[in-house]
Amino acid sequence: MSTTGGDSYDYVIVGAGSAGCVLANRLSADSDTDVLVLEAGTPDEKREIGIPAAFSDLFNSEVDWAFDTEPQPELNSRECYWPRGKTLGGSSSINAMIYARGQPADYDHWADLGNDGWAYDDVLPYFKRAEHNERGPSEYHGTDGPRNVADLQQPNELSEAFIEAGQIVGLPHNEDFNAGEQSGVGFYQVTQKDGQRHSAADAYLKPVLGRSNLTATTGAQVSQVRFDGRTAVGVDYVKDGSTETVDAAEEVILSAGTINSPQLLMLSGVGPAEHLAAHDVSVVHDLPGVGKNLQDHLQVKLNYACEKSVTLEGADSLWNVLKYLLLKRGPLTSTVAEAGGFTSVSAESDRPDIQFHFGPSYSVNHGFDNPDGHGFWLRALCLRPESRGEIRLQSADPTADPAIDPQYLTEGDDLETLLDGLKLVREILGSGAFDEYRGEEVAPGTDVQSDEGLIEHIRETAESLYHPVGTCKMGDDEMAVVDDRLAVHGVDGLRVVDASIMPTITSGNTDAPTTMIAEKAADYILEA
Repeated sequence: MSTTGGDSYDYVIVGAGSAGCVLANRLSADSDTDVLVLEAGTPDEKREIGIPAAFSDLFNSEVDWAFDTEPQPELNSRECYWPRGKTLGGSSSINAMIYARGQPADYDHWADLGNDGWAYDDVLPYFKRAEHNERGPSEYHGTDGPRNVADLQQPNELSEAFIEAGQIVGLPHNEDFNAGEQSGVGFYQVTQKDGQRHSAADAYLKPVLGRSNLTATTGAQVSQVRFDGRTAVGVDYVKDGSTETVDAAEEVILSAGTINSPQLLMLSGVGPAEHLAAHDVSVVHDLPGVGKNLQDHLQVKLNYACEKSVTLEGADSLWNVLKYLLLKRGPLTSTVAEAGGFTSVSAESDRPDIQFHFGPSYSVNHGFDNPDGHGFWLRALCLRPESRGEIRLQSADPTADPAIDPQYLTEGDDLETLLDGLKLVREILGSGAFDEYRGEEVAPGTDVQSDEGLIEHIRETAESLYHPVGTCKMGDDEMAVVDDRLAVHGVDGLRVVDASIMPTITSGNTDAPTTMIAEKAADYILEA
């Protein structure tokens, strides 16, 4: 393997996902600043990326890292599939496009943990700065930002039935989950524009690729951050079989995500010293929290057969494909998880601890094992799990996947909360709003009513909802990895800007919070 390179930039950004695309745009706005973005994946040219309803076709494809976790003892020792985007836009190019910011209390909690400037009132301006919300400006929403936020064009009638069913069981209708009060059921807003996915790459990166001071390189997997003493001075990366090196005059910024950012820190000598030594990695700085504090949303769902032919089955028919290609209309504009909601199932919780997503189609095992015919599903997830996992090196080889161990259901009331959520799922789908649609419950079947039987259903079928966070957490305690300006503790010239910096997971989907984090970080970097 040959070695080439030696170019220098002011900022080197590792990863062109939701955070990296934001940073590339904001930092390169200064024409006197040279910015390089390195993305391990391919350009976002795969046709299915742009078609909302086709997102599950991207799973286990060339634009998916397609990670698997370690066997999970509390999930019958199953390995869990974790898709992550490996293309321009990162996971914003393969996700379900749901725009959910979380609860104000999430961010106030970050501030209470000692992270100055991260309370809800501090971050709301950055949420607004990032979005062009088609509903128009308000106290909670902006219209001048790059990322388009829209309402679904043509919601399925089954999604309407879900919203009615939620109200039947006592949940209020919520028109906007991102306007302070999160409780209730309704339609999710989505990151779409004119019926197509609007990823971070679409919003932030592609419009500015013509800037002479911005370079974006795909197929470039970073192998290490280089240090001079304890100052980051550049990175090495592999492209087309050659190792190349670049210098960073100002900063190296890791935006490689919750799995790859801590892996890269450890490969570069920043992490738990004993663990690094075990893999013959020279220690630059002993930082024990790197890779720890892993959190994710674990979800469980019920699928029902549908007695009416009104689902997304057949959405890819010739007629619907033509309708989409010519008009950007029809069922292919669906995000599948069209509607949902938030509520509390715990008497001790003063805010929602469960999130719902409803889909007018079958979804069994990430969609890999769907039955034939028409069906629908509803899932519940525990919003703020107490369980904490970790990312570890399996090898000093940068091309080897790290060990991913979320340690699902090992702490606190996570299992009880998920069980109560599953019971509420059954209650909602059993309401009168679904009487004309509801067929057979696919699994575990309505003959399973005991807590023991439902818990076994959880252990056998629960899946990730693809929201890993926390492995480079922000804070000032001994397990913190970055400070409240996202600079890595104990070294200079290095920041982490992505979902890994969240000290605790947000109460909802994580793409919008990750975008906000990058918008805020850009200001910190430019002020430095």
